[in-house]
Amino acid sequence: MSYLTLRSGEKLYYEDKGQGPGTLIMMHGWTSSCEIYLKPVETLQEQARCIIYDHRGHGKNKNVTGANPTMETLAEDLNDIIQGLSLSNVTLLGWSMGAGVVLNYVRLYGCENLKQIVLCDMTPKQLNDEEWKLGLYQGRYTNADMKRDADKDFYSLYKEFAIGAIPKLGKVPGFLLKWPLKKRLANCDEPTLKSLATSMKTQDNRPTVEQITVPITYFYAHPGSLFSPALARWYRDHVTTPYRAVRFPKSTHMLVEDYPEKFTEEVAAVLRS
Repeated sequence: MSYLTLRSGEKLYYEDKGQGPGTLIMMHGWTSSCEIYLKPVETLQEQARCIIYDHRGHGKNKNVTGANPTMETLAEDLNDIIQGLSLSNVTLLGWSMGAGVVLNYVRLYGCENLKQIVLCDMTPKQLNDEEWKLGLYQGRYTNADMKRDADKDFYSLYKEFAIGAIPKLGKVPGFLLKWPLKKRLANCDEPTLKSLATSMKTQDNRPTVEQITVPITYFYAHPGSLFSPALARWYRDHVTTPYRAVRFPKSTHMLVEDYPEKFTEEVAAVLRS
């Protein structure tokens, strides 16, 4: 087990495997953990040095919280890892919230230490409005919904999110669904989750996408669950560097778990490119 001391003095758990010619950092989504990448790393470590870690407030870093952390805070943590381990020529992969961390990192620190970027099923702007329909819940979630949700208990909000990400959960009786969802939440720090959720929803990272100076690959679910597959076309139209989109047919937002072999194969293809 390895720990990196952040500039804040907090110690962040991470795993570092493989000795390939390049470096791959993979970041998980909201309420998840780096365990989602353990199986892919078994294969990918033959091609690259693979670094995975739990975001603050998640998993083994549940007690690394800080005061009201934001997406910028997570980007600062990522920068501490890159600088602390003296990394360069990095392939950054972020799924869901992890993709948001990638965009915040680029906005704050640029692409100097990066080789390429993989964004997995994430919008640059979660709140939908009259002109933007590629945000959360397939274009249905607005600022009014966020204000309404402020009065809901956290479990109810998480349940809505989980069903949005995995629609088949909507058919599971509430009393059967509650235990696994509560178990997932028990591995996270609730105030940190709330703070990060608010930060994600209020960001607009569309300008940052056009500032990226390294190649981008976008993995997306089709027909999608949380986000519209049409995001693949939006990225194509706004990315100014070499771009490739990879479709995961019949997948939900949990494409890493839905198709672990395809996910691993596609990441391997990115590393070879």
